[in-house]
Amino acid sequence: MHCKASYNRKVKPSGRFQKGASMNIGQAADASGVTAKMIRYYESIGLVAAARRTEAGYRIYSQADVQILRFIKRSRDLGFSLERIRTLLGLWKDTDRKSSDVKKLASQYITELDQDILKLQSIRDQLEQLAICCQGDNRPNCPILEELAS
Repeated sequence: MHCKASYNRKVKPSGRFQKGASMNIGQAADASGVTAKMIRYYESIGLVAAARRTEAGYRIYSQADVQILRFIKRSRDLGFSLERIRTLLGLWKDTDRKSSDVKKLASQYITELDQDILKLQSIRDQLEQLAICCQGDNRPNCPILEELAS
């Protein structure tokens, strides 16, 4: 991953949709990579604004809506919680934001990830040691089960 200059950068619409064109939830899902079910969920929790509706009641989305969904998807792919994504979205939409605020949020998350990695490595090491001690044959004795039962 490389740093990109993003100052005053406009995102270009992608895919087969024209700027300003509206799309239904299936098309928005395809264009954003977020399932229709998750789009509805994000609307229900207020992470994204409720979609405009046709006279028949169908949701319609703009390219801007899809860009927000892509932002959420990318944030989820990086493991951000919904609460943090809500904060990140607020910062993204705030043209007066300070990049230091965004960096602080990312740095806090990196610290948490480092702690999680240490915990997982410890768990892995313990389990690996138990697996080494287990003969893995037809005998009923198993140090893994004995350790879990202790």
